Amino acid sequence: MKHSRRLSRRDFLKTSAALGAGLTLSQSLPALARTRRQDDELVMWWWGEQELPGLQAWVDDTVAAYTGAKVSAMLQNTDVVISQFQTAAAANEAPDVQFLWNGIYHMESVWFGYLAPLNGLVDQAVLDRSGATRLSFYQGDQYRIGWYPLPMIWEYNKDVFDAAGLDADNPPKTWDALLDACDKIKTSGVDPIGGGVQDGFWGEWYLGHALAQSLDSPSEALDLFIGDLDFREPKYHEFWVRLEELKTSGFLNDSMSSLELYPGIDLVVTGQLGMSESIGTRVPADNDTLNGRVGVMTMPVFGTGALAGKPILDSQGLGISSQTEQKEQAAAFLEFMHAPEQLAKFWELTHWMPADSTWDSSVIDAPIVQQLWDGWVTSADSIPYIPNLMPAQFWTDAMFVASQEIIAGTMTGEAAGDLAARVVQEWRDFNPDLVENYQKWADDLR
Repeated sequence: MKHSRRLSRRDFLKTSAALGAGLTLSQSLPALARTRRQDDELVMWWWGEQELPGLQAWVDDTVAAYTGAKVSAMLQNTDVVISQFQTAAAANEAPDVQFLWNGIYHMESVWFGYLAPLNGLVDQAVLDRSGATRLSFYQGDQYRIGWYPLPMIWEYNKDVFDAAGLDADNPPKTWDALLDACDKIKTSGVDPIGGGVQDGFWGEWYLGHALAQSLDSPSEALDLFIGDLDFREPKYHEFWVRLEELKTSGFLNDSMSSLELYPGIDLVVTGQLGMSESIGTRVPADNDTLNGRVGVMTMPVFGTGALAGKPILDSQGLGISSQTEQKEQAAAFLEFMHAPEQLAKFWELTHWMPADSTWDSSVIDAPIVQQLWDGWVTSADSIPYIPNLMPAQFWTDAMFVASQEIIAGTMTGEAAGDLAARVVQEWRDFNPDLVENYQKWADDLR
């Protein structure tokens, strides 16, 4: 299963402000939506087949089954998911329905005025059950409807646990227990934990799991970016100190700096690595490869924040352009996607869960997928994915640098906190308008 979602979207977020101001990428864009539209036709730009094979078949089935309007659905390339929509919207040529990643990836389009609030358009019961997460809201309005869930997990190899004398059905829950498990796995001759950090995305996932442990609310992460809190405080860079501890203890795989994200995670499946961060959509295929011997868990707890130890749930979603003259028809199509028959088709064609709490989950035929449904997707304890709040400059100049250098052994966790504080100060100095929007967003998440 190919997963490219996080391997390029950050680069295109970096250019989104310029694109929103009216620049075009003529070499990348297809014919714009309004020039292609026929009478009473809805145009939908979507993404997801790249990480969830079978989604194309579901979109085709849904478009064919829908009788409310003719729908033209176009799969987007990963490298233009954000820029294509914002460029088209700047030219008043946006599609009616648009795929939207979560958090800042769609929130800038909200701030540009390119997305319509869904409240009062889409049936409120559908919005409520669609699992869009709190990061889809701004100033009381919801801008995305959930499509399918993305549990953010730690994945481990049960055979490796068995060989190390660990209880494969009871993975470590505390930091001390994790260190003990790592020591036993290393003694058995296998690298205990890690993956690949060359492209930076393992570091993003690590921040998502680990910074959350120092937070009582997602709004605290925004407070760190806007300067109301300080990364130099030990509490807020402890997560990097813990990564440094794994490095100095010799628990990370030596190849980590030379591997990209997914080849690194694949080491868990091949038995060369005990544990790594992963994403729920990988689990069914990995579990099949290992004959049911994959385990999933939340990150073991070291922090004292209210979010520590909680399952992390992201989601993919869809929204409606503020420019469309067919808002009601677009809303009706989104509602149809959540009709019981289409939710059933979603499982049939993708063998993955739709983002809808009323979906009949009795069809789940793998215990580990049931565990993800119960423990992540429908759990009242699930929290949002914190990296969806990061400014692009923080990703490139702080998170990316710190995670790589700590793993290389050339930076301490404390120094990473100093770096993060400098970077967010630079970002605030050069982006006062964005800071103001972030402050309002933080108030929404309190």
